[in-house]
Amino acid sequence: MSARATTGPASTVSSAGPLLLGVRHHGPGSARAVLAALDAARPAAVLIEGPPEGDALLPLAADPQMRPPVALLAHAADDPGRAAFWPLAEFSPEWVAIRWALAHDVPVRFIDLPATHSLALKEPRREAPAEESAPAPVSADDGDRDTDRDRDRDRDTDEVSPVVDPIRVLAEAAGYDDPERWWEDVVEHRSPDGSATTGAAADALAPFTALAEAMTVLREAYGDGGQPRDAVREAYMRIQLRAARKEFGDGVAVVCGAWHVPALAARTTLAADRALLKGLPKVRTEMTWVPWTHRRLARHSGYGAGIDSPGWYGHLFGAADRPIERWMTKVAGLLREEDRFVSTAHVIEAVRLAETLAAMRGRPLAGLSETTDAVRAVMCEGSDVPLALIQDRLVVGETLGEVPDSAPAVPLQRDLTRSQRTLRLKPEALERELDLDLRKETDAAKSRLLHRLRLLSIGWGEPAESQSRSTGTFRESWRLRWEPELHVRVAEAGVWGTTVETAATAKAESGALAATALSEVTALAEHCLLAGLPDALPVVMKAVADRAALDADVGHLADALPALARSLRYGDVRSTDTAALAEVAAGLAERICVGLPPACTGLDTDGAEALRRQVDGVHSAIGLLVAGAATAEGLRDRWGAVLRKLAGRDTVAGIIRGRATRLLLDEGRLTEDEAARLMGLALSPGTPPTDAAAWIEGFVGGASGGGMLLVHDDRLLSLVDTWLTGVPADTFTDVLPLLRRTFSAYEPGVRRTLGELVRRGPVPEGAGNGGTDHAYPGFGPGLDPDRADAVEPVLHLLLGRTPEPAEATA
Repeated sequence: MSARATTGPASTVSSAGPLLLGVRHHGPGSARAVLAALDAARPAAVLIEGPPEGDALLPLAADPQMRPPVALLAHAADDPGRAAFWPLAEFSPEWVAIRWALAHDVPVRFIDLPATHSLALKEPRREAPAEESAPAPVSADDGDRDTDRDRDRDRDTDEVSPVVDPIRVLAEAAGYDDPERWWEDVVEHRSPDGSATTGAAADALAPFTALAEAMTVLREAYGDGGQPRDAVREAYMRIQLRAARKEFGDGVAVVCGAWHVPALAARTTLAADRALLKGLPKVRTEMTWVPWTHRRLARHSGYGAGIDSPGWYGHLFGAADRPIERWMTKVAGLLREEDRFVSTAHVIEAVRLAETLAAMRGRPLAGLSETTDAVRAVMCEGSDVPLALIQDRLVVGETLGEVPDSAPAVPLQRDLTRSQRTLRLKPEALERELDLDLRKETDAAKSRLLHRLRLLSIGWGEPAESQSRSTGTFRESWRLRWEPELHVRVAEAGVWGTTVETAATAKAESGALAATALSEVTALAEHCLLAGLPDALPVVMKAVADRAALDADVGHLADALPALARSLRYGDVRSTDTAALAEVAAGLAERICVGLPPACTGLDTDGAEALRRQVDGVHSAIGLLVAGAATAEGLRDRWGAVLRKLAGRDTVAGIIRGRATRLLLDEGRLTEDEAARLMGLALSPGTPPTDAAAWIEGFVGGASGGGMLLVHDDRLLSLVDTWLTGVPADTFTDVLPLLRRTFSAYEPGVRRTLGELVRRGPVPEGAGNGGTDHAYPGFGPGLDPDRADAVEPVLHLLLGRTPEPAEATA
C-alpha cells in the first residue's frame, strides 16, 4: 500500500487518491517527514486527526503568542470535569501540518470523531477528594497505542480483548526488545542528518508507504487491535474525507495515526459508515487552547501522552544538524549551572564515546541510550545522581507552553489570568518556592489569591515551611507548580462565580451550610480569613456558632478550637474584625475545660493517642486565645488546673498523664521536683511496664524538646534509666515499640548525647575525679582537671588577658 489511497487493492501503488500520511503521534521523525511530504505534494487541503470543534481555533496556531506545547481542551458545558485534552508539541506531526497549512494559506480541518460524542461516551468522572486532583482519562486522542492500553485499562477493567501496540509488534518482528530503540533506528535516524531524504516527491513519501504497508499487515492480523471504538472513529473520518475530496478533489492530505491508514484507504460505502455512527450520544461541549508541559507529555496515565523523553524529542526536531554535539553542549551547560566541573574536553570526549557506542551497537546514529551512557561515564564520573537532574531538566524538560490572549476562556480563567499578571505570579511548570511578607500589600494580595484558589480546589500552590528564620505570623511560604489539569479545575469552579473572589465566597458559603462536623466549619472559617473573604465570614461564623452549640463531644470541640485560634491570629495580621469568632472560641475553650477530664478515662491505646494530640492542640490554641484578651489569666489558670487534674489521676491513660505533666513543666506551673515526683510514681515497680512506657512517651516523646529535657536534667534521665533496667525480660518486648517510637523522633545529636550519658553511667552525688571537684548528681563524670588546664591558655588568648603569675605557675 502506498501513502496515497487507491480504489484498488491496498498493496498497489497509485498516484490517484488522497495523500494518507500515517504518523506516530509526537514523533519528531514523523514531523520532519510530514513537513517534507507536504512541501513535495503541495496538497489543496490538509485534514488532521482531531476534534472538528477545534476548527475555529486553528488560526490561533499562527499567532505569535502561541508557543507549544499546547493542547486543545474540550469539556462538557454542564459538567466541566468531563473533559479531554489533545496535546500538541513543537515536534508533533499534527502541529507541523497545522503550521504548514496556515503558512501556505491551505484549508486545514480536523476530521476525528467530534468531542460532543467522545465526551458523551466517557463515563462520568468519579468524585475524588479535592486534594488528590485525580484527572479523568483522555478518551479522544489515540496518542501512541501503548498509551491507549493504559487509558483503556483505566476506562474499562472488564475489557477482555488485548490492546495491540503496533510499534512493539514491528520491533519484535525486527528482533528488537525495545520498541523505542527500533523506532529511533528506522525513523528518527534513517539518514545521517536525521531528516527526510531530499529529492522527488516519491522519496518524501517513501517512509509513509513503508509504514502503511506494515500497518496493513497488522490490521489484517489483529483487526481493530482491541479498540472497538476505533471503528466508529474511522467511519467518521472516512465520511469527512469523502466530503473533502468532493470539495477539493484528490489533492487532499490526511495526517493521522499510522494505525488508521488502512481503514481510511479501505473501500466502504457511505451508508455503512453512517450506520456505525447512528445513535451516538451527544453532549454540549466547549473547547479552547490551554498551555501544556513536557512533564505532562511524559506521563503514561491521566492526561499524559506517554512520551518518555519529550525534551530529547524536542531537541532532535529542533537540531537536525549535529544533534549529538548540541545535546552534549546542553548537558554541559546544565551541569555547570549546578557547579559541577565540565570542560570542553568533556563534551568532545562524550560525543566521541556516544558515536563509538552507536557504531558498536550497530545503530545509524547515537540515540538517547548512547548519549546517556556517555554522559554518565565522562561527565558524571559513573554516578547516577547527576543523571537524575539531566533526566528531569533536559530529557523530560520543564517547558510550559503559552496561548494567546484571544483564545476562548471561561470568565473565571480570564479573571485569574488578570490577577496573575497584576501580581506578577507567572504560572510555571517548574516547582518553585515563594516567600511572602504579609506586611506588604502585594504579597498579602498574592497570599489571598493562592488561598482562594485552594478553597476552589485549584491546587496551584501548597503552603510550605518558611524559608526565612522569622517565626512571625507575617511570614508565609508557598510551593508553586502549574499543571495543565488546573484548567479543568478552573472550568469546574466557574459555576461558583465569574471572578476568583466571588467564586470562593460562594463556595465557602455553600460549604458552611452543607458541613456536618464542627471541625469542618472552623477550618472553613480559617480559610475564609486567610483568603480575605469578608462577605463569606458572617455565614460561616453563624454556622460555627450553631454547630458549637449543638456539639457536646469533647473530641470534636478539641478538633475545632485550634482552627479558630489560628483564625484569630491571622485576623490580627490581616486587620480583620474577628470579635464574634473570639466569643465562640472562648466558649469552646470553657466547655473543653469542663468536659476534658471525664473524657480522658477508660480509653484504649489508639483513643489515648488521639486525645493526646488533641490536648496538644488545645494547649497551643489557648496560648493564642489569651494573648491580649481581658480574660487571659483566668482562662490560662483554668486550663492549668485541668492539666493538674489529668497529671494526678491514676484513671487517666499514661500517655495523657505524661503529656499533661510535661506541659505544666514547660509552662512553669510545675517545679522540677514535682515533675520528678510524678515521674517516680509513674515508673514505680507497681506500675505495669506498658503504662509506664506510655507515660514516658507522653512526657518526653516526639520532637517537642523531650530529648533535650533528659540531656539537661540528670534526675529525670536517672529515673528513666533505673526504670528501664528494672523492666522484667518477659514484658520488655511489650514496651520496646513504645520506647522506640519515643526516642526515634529525637534529633541524631540528641540521641547520641543521651547514649553517651547512659554509657558513662550514673555518678554518685559528690563524687569526682580524684576527689578534687564536686560532680553533679546523675549521669556523666565531673570535670577532668587535666583537660580543663589544657583549654585554659586558649581561653586567655580569646579573652585577651594575661594570666596572673599564680595562675601561670599553678
